[in-house]
Amino acid sequence: MFRQSEDDLLVETSPLPIQEIAEDRAITETLLPPTPKLLFKISKPEIRTSLRALTFESVFATVFYSIIGSALLTNFLLELGAGPVEIGLLASIPQLVNLLQPLGAYLVDRSPSFNWFSMCIFVPSRLLWVILVPAIWLVTSVTSNITGDQVVLLTLGIILVTNIIEALGRAPFLGWTAVLVPQRLRGRYFGFRNSLVSLTNLVGVPLLGLAVSTWPGGTLQGYGVVLVLGIVFGLSSLVSQFWLTDVNPQLLKVAHSETSQVQSGGIDLSFLKDANFLKFVFYIAIWCFAVNVSAPFFNLYMLDNLEINISIVTIYTGISTGANMLLLLLWGKLADRIGNRPLLVFVGFLVGVTPLFWLGTGADPISLWVWLPLLHVLTGGTWAAIDLCTNNLMMGVAPLGNQSKYFAITGAVAGVSGAIGITAGSFLATQAGGGGLLGLFVLSAVLRVVALLPLVFVQEERSVPLDRLWRVLFPARQPTELIEQK
Repeated sequence: MFRQSEDDLLVETSPLPIQEIAEDRAITETLLPPTPKLLFKISKPEIRTSLRALTFESVFATVFYSIIGSALLTNFLLELGAGPVEIGLLASIPQLVNLLQPLGAYLVDRSPSFNWFSMCIFVPSRLLWVILVPAIWLVTSVTSNITGDQVVLLTLGIILVTNIIEALGRAPFLGWTAVLVPQRLRGRYFGFRNSLVSLTNLVGVPLLGLAVSTWPGGTLQGYGVVLVLGIVFGLSSLVSQFWLTDVNPQLLKVAHSETSQVQSGGIDLSFLKDANFLKFVFYIAIWCFAVNVSAPFFNLYMLDNLEINISIVTIYTGISTGANMLLLLLWGKLADRIGNRPLLVFVGFLVGVTPLFWLGTGADPISLWVWLPLLHVLTGGTWAAIDLCTNNLMMGVAPLGNQSKYFAITGAVAGVSGAIGITAGSFLATQAGGGGLLGLFVLSAVLRVVALLPLVFVQEERSVPLDRLWRVLFPARQPTELIEQK
């Protein structure tokens, strides 16, 4: 079934030159300017193999990142004695190191291979997590002098180092993906792939949470066991990359150049003249700050304030990913119909007011089995649209031949603003007069709604104007009598 689904995506798709798949202005059959002489083409069998390998890579990587960056890691640190400050650092470090993404884009432009550049980045970053395994064994040993605070610091140190390394590879890998996925198939393919990723989270995260909570040696040892499993999956995802069609970034740059030679080196600040891109980056900066003021603390609120068991929290995560998976295809088709920007504005408002719904939660049975599951359904369903449309809109505003640079700039701005938001949230959560985590949720809701205003001014080709959105979604039908009179 998996092979058939990918084959369907490639029906009537001719061998695709790199120049024609490097940009997607709005997903919806945007006309591209004439391209220079083709350097080489990616054949249809290579596209099919690459899409299949990219899907497997994403599924394997999802298991790894769900172990080192979800409620499982938050619960692990809480068991060791971590507080809101450490949880805030856990979330802010990956955001802050995104400042290094432009450096990664600079380095990949001087590399002869996307594949080997990716390997040099992600293999050491994932192997570094092996260091935490013996530390977990020692902290749970009766005869060891290692304390929980020391393991918390070690974990945060590993997160810092690994994210510094990975920040160099995020924009190049996204640029490689943009080259491999044909322009006409991006909406359908990414919707299909993200659905499989959500299914992996739906099944995997609750099972991993159950394994951690029921492990005979305790939750700390249980996390150590699933961490080993996660490292294996993380390395397996890198093996899948050998089936991706490799591309020379230098030849790609030549293909989009007006001349046959690579432009001379130096700092390229041409993006400062791209007004539409700057508007998009401004929106991303405010939105990431507003979201991250509260985003890292929902799991902390459930685990610490409400004292909900980790196995139940992971069930909520599974519910959220299930809703994400079910609605991804719907959002993808709707984005193809109306554009990404209108959908971001509409769904963004729902995401904005969602933190307010947490004010009515508690540890009572109604909250545990009705209110919190419904909240996670809403969160998963709406964020499916936000993630999909944001990435597609980013590809749309990035000009030909500069994907890695533009993606890196966007990632850097998002990372810095997100880290500032997390830091501000951590500080406010510890203040006696700040209302605690619930007060933080109210503040985040207000900021999220305000952050949508810059998005109104971002231009996207062939997207429906906001004032016509309702008429396009729900077209009015003329009465039969009037039609007959005409």
